[in-house]
Amino acid sequence: MICLDTSVLVEGLGAGGSMRHSLRETIVAGDRMVIPALVLYEWLRGPRLPEELRAQEALFPASEAIPFGPDEARIAADLYLTVKRPRGREMDLAVAACALSWNATLWTLNSADFQDIPGLLVRGR
Repeated sequence: MICLDTSVLVEGLGAGGSMRHSLRETIVAGDRMVIPALVLYEWLRGPRLPEELRAQEALFPASEAIPFGPDEARIAADLYLTVKRPRGREMDLAVAACALSWNATLWTLNSADFQDIPGLLVRGR
């Protein structure tokens, strides 16, 4: 399972995004992809065109976003206490916690933001 970071949604579904081809290839390959509710929040708060929102809903329906529940909260808190310089990284740690909780690989365009998270499998570009 692949857990998408906001950066992949922006570049995969956004107008003129650089990841459209890679996202399409991953879909065609049949890899299961999910988005955490936290990523959905980050995506929705940005300036989005109606066609971008329609594409997101068709591919990654909001109703199927994986939750940030008690297990993810515990993992995120543990990560906050474990990594160096956690302040300002709360959202990244929470997204990483979702991927860890769901035994998923995190697909992000910001691999450096996640390199110090123990046990997290990261897929870059």
